[in-house]
Amino acid sequence: MNYREALEFLRQLTKFGCNLGLERIKELTRRCGSPQERLRFIHIGGTNGKGSVAAMVASILEQAGYRIGLFTSPHLHSYTERMRINGVPIPEERLAALLTWFKPVLEAMVAAGYEHPTEFEVSTAAALKYFAEEGADLAVLEVGLGGAIDSTNVIDSALVSVITNVGMDHMQYLGNNIAAIARVKAGIIKEGGIVVTAAHRPEALEVISRTCREKGATLYRVGRDVTWQERRVSLAGGEFDLQGLLGTYKGLRTPLLGRHQLENAAIAVTVVEAAVRHHGLGVTAAHIRHGLAQASWPGRLEIMHREPMVVIDGAHNVDGAGTLRRALEEIFSYRQLILVLGMLADKEREKVVAELAPKAAAVIVTRPNNPRAGEWQSLAGFARRYVEQVEVIESIPEALNRALHIAGPSDLICVTGSLYMVADAREWLKKLKKEDFTCR
Repeated sequence: MNYREALEFLRQLTKFGCNLGLERIKELTRRCGSPQERLRFIHIGGTNGKGSVAAMVASILEQAGYRIGLFTSPHLHSYTERMRINGVPIPEERLAALLTWFKPVLEAMVAAGYEHPTEFEVSTAAALKYFAEEGADLAVLEVGLGGAIDSTNVIDSALVSVITNVGMDHMQYLGNNIAAIARVKAGIIKEGGIVVTAAHRPEALEVISRTCREKGATLYRVGRDVTWQERRVSLAGGEFDLQGLLGTYKGLRTPLLGRHQLENAAIAVTVVEAAVRHHGLGVTAAHIRHGLAQASWPGRLEIMHREPMVVIDGAHNVDGAGTLRRALEEIFSYRQLILVLGMLADKEREKVVAELAPKAAAVIVTRPNNPRAGEWQSLAGFARRYVEQVEVIESIPEALNRALHIAGPSDLICVTGSLYMVADAREWLKKLKKEDFTCR
């Protein structure tokens, strides 16, 4: 298969849906030589922030001279973004070759009586095989969904397991309360392992702490064992002091926007320090400082233009929407807020709208380019409870054009919701010339 054919092959795999469980991924990795046994891992789960933490951890370790595989999902613009080594996405021809190799393996599994692996399982196995073949020193894996029976949990051990936080998301798969969701996420904790969390909700902490006790794992809590103090947050990023496991750091900086990224950065530093303390990784304070300063994670409070200010953010659940709302209040200055909003059907749309719409002068509802968009227009009804000017425009480019037409130079356009929608918006916005942003 060439790359285009490989993408079509992956698209066809989506018909197998989200089929949780480890039987298929265990058999699939066994048939490709168990590449996970030749790698060392940092495994990152949680409701929000796990992608940002993964990017920061990878950046720090790369600064220390390690060859780092980074597996994240979903991607913004190219499927190759999901599998990176030292920040470089897998080449298109290499991904096509990998998937060509996997195709008969999948057929043989089905012939042997196994359920067909899902798209995410194939992606996970391909990433593991790629990292092993490329001799990655460590692989940073972002959990896809939950933890216990997510395909990334095919690994038997991790240098550090991370649960960034626990909130309400994917309830149809994980449970309808915080304790139930925490139990699933705590499934990545290994016997005798090292665990880092910044979870604050008592019912989540109780589950995580109990799981660590039962498995003889060492737990580090950000906010208790590691503390941080904000210096400033602005449109340039954040700066903070941190009292870590191994030392004190003054004036650490992250270019990622929002107060929540200070906590994510504190998590990342704690993860690296725990790996140094327990596994002897060669990482210095300078590596930590430079790695944080150079970390990049597009599509999260990313400024696309100024005058008018155009910001995109993949706030796809209630906690994410609350974080975005606080950032809009704390670091942005504007006359009016114009929301461009598109969400998938399996999210708590009404609660997300309640977080964001009261601050808006206008809301434009658009459709994410995803089969799970469902009755995407229903967002408009929720928004009309708070905002008089609500418009429904299916095409994302047309919705963005309308927002630019409405906005004045001192207004803020915030494009948010599904990361799939944000990715399409980002791609379209990047193609615009300066004059295309001319205000009314």
